[in-house]
Amino acid sequence: MNKIIIAIDGYSSTGKSTVAKQLAKHLGYVYIDSGAMYRAVTYFAMTKGIIDAKHFDADELISKLDDIKIRFVFNSDLGFAEVYLNNVNVEREIRSMEVSNLVSKVSAIPEVRKQLVKQQHAMGEEKGIVMDGRDIGTVVFPNAELKIFMTASAETRATRRYNELKAKGDNVSFEAVLKNVQERDYLDSTRADSPLYKADDAIEIDNSKMTMEEQLQTVLGLVNKVLDN
Repeated sequence: MNKIIIAIDGYSSTGKSTVAKQLAKHLGYVYIDSGAMYRAVTYFAMTKGIIDAKHFDADELISKLDDIKIRFVFNSDLGFAEVYLNNVNVEREIRSMEVSNLVSKVSAIPEVRKQLVKQQHAMGEEKGIVMDGRDIGTVVFPNAELKIFMTASAETRATRRYNELKAKGDNVSFEAVLKNVQERDYLDSTRADSPLYKADDAIEIDNSKMTMEEQLQTVLGLVNKVLDN
C-alpha cells in the first residue's frame, strides 16, 4: 500500500495531537508532534535562562540552536512517542503552563523554525507519517497528500486544556487557561514568519461538539478516500 503524508494544522488545544497519535497508531505510521519540538526548544531556553516571563534573548537562543537535539522515542506502555531533548525525556516538563505561555514567542523566531523544519523534512523522507502543528500543510509539507485544519471555539479548547492540566495536578485557573489560548491564537495567526492559516486545499474540521472517537472516524474517512484514489 502506498504511504502518504498527513498534515494536521489548527489552533492550540483543538486535539490535533490526540487525533494524530490515534491516526498514526491505526495506520502504522510515524507520528511527529511538531508543537512538542517547539515546546522542547522553549524548555531548553528556559533552563538556560534565555527566556522567562519578563525577558527573551532571541540572539542567544539562535546561537545555541546547534546544541539542541530533539527526537521521539516510542513508549510501548503509553502507546505513543515521547519527546527527548538532548537524550533526556522531557515529555512532562514541556507540557507545563509556563512553557505554554512562552512557546509562541520562541516559535515566531525564523531561525528556530528553519532549524526545526529541516529536522522535520528529514523525518518525512520515507512518507508514512502524521504530523501536526501550525504550518505543516502550508510550509513544512505543502505537497502532503492529505491536509486537515482543526478548529473549535476558544472556550471549548480552554476547557479541554484546563481539565488536562488539573488531571495532572497543576494548580491553574480556567481564566488563566482561556487567556493563554486566546493570546496564542493571536500570536500564532499574526506572526511574521509562517503564520497559522488554513491551506487552500486543507479540509476544515470543527470538533467543538465531537467526541474523540467521532473525530477519529471522520479523519479516517478522509484518509481512506485519499488512499482509494
